[in-house]
Amino acid sequence: MLIGVVADTHENMPLIAKAVAYFNQQKVDLVIHAGDIISPICALLLEKLEAPVAAVFGNNDGDHALWQEKIKNFGEIHDAPWAYVRQGYSFLVMHEPRDIDREAASQKYDAIIYGHLHRVDRRVIGKTLIINPGECGGWQYGRHTVALLRFPERTAEIVDLD
Repeated sequence: MLIGVVADTHENMPLIAKAVAYFNQQKVDLVIHAGDIISPICALLLEKLEAPVAAVFGNNDGDHALWQEKIKNFGEIHDAPWAYVRQGYSFLVMHEPRDIDREAASQKYDAIIYGHLHRVDRRVIGKTLIINPGECGGWQYGRHTVALLRFPERTAEIVDLD
């Protein structure tokens, strides 16, 4: 299973379009967005993904009810933290990095995915892969990154979109 991971797009429409094109080119099976998409207008780009979207709300995301309406035809969006299972692998997705080390130490999850800090984090605690893909929007540090996760390999590759 190949999963595209993105966070902190912050309504940077050209970079969202680049991420969508990249994920479609890679033929990912799923795209996880770890929050701070911002306006539901971004759904116009996200719906062009050829894989479903699983997202969580970030601290800057707008109208939650409108987001629920806009994403329902191509994905889902949840309050964070959100735990779910896909193809037998368990994921915990959050925006703000709360209790990550404790959650990883529990060994309940194959991967913990988060955003908020706008910095790449890629590490493993026991069987748990921890990943922050960095900021796709590039507003804070100027780097435009996403990640590719591979299961069952449990690998994470950080990709610069520039």
